[in-house]
Amino acid sequence: MRILNICAYTWAIGGPARIIYDHTTVVLKLGHEVDILSPITPGDKVYPAPEGARVIVCKRTTPISRFFPEFSLEAWDYLRQHIHEYDVVHCHGIWHFGSVAPFLFKNNTPKAITIHGLLDKWAINHGYWKKKLFGILFQKRFLKKAQLIQINNHDELNDLRQFLGFQHPNVAIIPNGMQLDELAHLPPKGTFRSQFNLPTDKKLVLFMGRLNIKKGLDLLLPAFKKYTEKHNDALLILAGPDDGYQAETERFIAEHQLQDKMIMVGMLTGEAKKAALADADIFTLPSYSEGFSIAALEAMTAGVPSLVSDRIGFDGTVAKYNAAHEAPLTVEDVYDGLRTMLQNPKYGQILAQNAKKMVWELYDINIVAGNLAKEFEKIRRK
Repeated sequence: MRILNICAYTWAIGGPARIIYDHTTVVLKLGHEVDILSPITPGDKVYPAPEGARVIVCKRTTPISRFFPEFSLEAWDYLRQHIHEYDVVHCHGIWHFGSVAPFLFKNNTPKAITIHGLLDKWAINHGYWKKKLFGILFQKRFLKKAQLIQINNHDELNDLRQFLGFQHPNVAIIPNGMQLDELAHLPPKGTFRSQFNLPTDKKLVLFMGRLNIKKGLDLLLPAFKKYTEKHNDALLILAGPDDGYQAETERFIAEHQLQDKMIMVGMLTGEAKKAALADADIFTLPSYSEGFSIAALEAMTAGVPSLVSDRIGFDGTVAKYNAAHEAPLTVEDVYDGLRTMLQNPKYGQILAQNAKKMVWELYDINIVAGNLAKEFEKIRRK
């Protein structure tokens, strides 16, 4: 089976690129072929491809791409010439060129779409009128035509039904997964502290993700400020690329003179990310909306006690396993979570143990990616 993924396959895009990488690693071992078609802008850093896969880089076409995200004449031309050569075209995300372009050609290649949480009410309401128009013109029509829609959880199932106005007949609920062995052996403790010259007598609270208001930074920053007003035992590490909220984060830190309490380290990858997880006392992601948070899954796999919202896309399994402290989306509740976990390490250790059990039982990438490959085989045979 020959599979074409369509996604802005860059470091800045975050979770979807990592998901494609992990799935591709598995399906290559199953004997399939994988290409990744990636519209990019100058300066984007392309995510690495697993050995045996191919990334086809296409420049975004400006100024159209400013209004039609990821629009690329080069990608259009590639699809025009080659779409018929694939057994499945897999579109990642919606509201962008790559999620509609494959449907504009007359061909019989089956199309699959992974929603990645982008029909969530919070996501819909941000850029509402633009998405309303895009949905009327393109997105709703082509979602209806998709031979397979992959979602991560039952919340997404409800969002999809509400958006389309009916239950799509070809939906597969398949969560994201993790290469569990990758985080089984972390760098020695102290490596990250040494790299960034962080004091050894402070606990580290790690936020790892794009600097976007969606991630709950408007809750986390004031909540941690409140914690520091009563306790002087922790630092907040903000690790991630700018996605619209870096300037506001920097303004908050400067305005409240928190430069020695909140440390921005930029995006972490590879061994640097593992070192941060090894040194973190708590991982936190009080997000308003996630399809399925890879950052949270990485933290739980690495055994880091986690403070999250109930909107990170785990379909109730976090609560079922008592795998993290789930905080309601208020500053006061995030503060209470920080205080509870930082002042009671044994509680965090219990959460971390439960999280590891959950990950090993439910989110092994070999099982998850294999299930998706089986769904692709079904639509190919149809």
